[in-house]
Amino acid sequence: MTALAVLLSILAAISIGAMSPGPSFVLVSRISIASSRTHGLASALGMGVGGAFFAALAVLGLTALLMQFEWLYLLLKLLGGAYLIYIAIRIWRGASQPLVLSDTGGPKSGISVSRAFLLGLITQLSNPKTSIVYASIFAALMPPAPPLWLLFALPPMLFCIEAGWYAVVAFVFSGSRARQIYARLKLWIDRGAGAVMGALGLKLMVEAIKAKA
Repeated sequence: MTALAVLLSILAAISIGAMSPGPSFVLVSRISIASSRTHGLASALGMGVGGAFFAALAVLGLTALLMQFEWLYLLLKLLGGAYLIYIAIRIWRGASQPLVLSDTGGPKSGISVSRAFLLGLITQLSNPKTSIVYASIFAALMPPAPPLWLLFALPPMLFCIEAGWYAVVAFVFSGSRARQIYARLKLWIDRGAGAVMGALGLKLMVEAIKAKA
């Protein structure tokens, strides 16, 4: 397999993983619909930076080291799960708060754009499974002696995949139709998002506890 074919195979595999529903999708869609398109795009950039970080770790072989030290991996799962549950509680508690509209008719954001970026970044980094997925794909597809250009190309290209996909999510969920639906069903949408996020966080923590036992 040529280096170009390896690159395309890795990009395709990561693209499929990025599009799979998870806490990242829940967070970006909710920020986009509850705040603004700009906030949603900022969180999408955070997801992209997190993806590039995991790609860099995989290129450097650090994720393979993480897999060898099981206690560290389990600790990261516990911390990541706790963070997702924390976000879930905040979303759930804010579900009953009324949606305040701006003068332009759009919802006023309760968070800054930089905060939206950080939420996206931390949510992406809070799931250590992502790093293992990256490491597994790299291990399966990378040649024993990959060319240097391939190693340098992977992190920025995977940033584009992660950020690009979640930018699409931000555009879709920040549309006027989505906002109208959200304005009518805010309580249930927020509680549903909080429940999903909390369940995913709890799942991470339970998996870590079971593995330790």
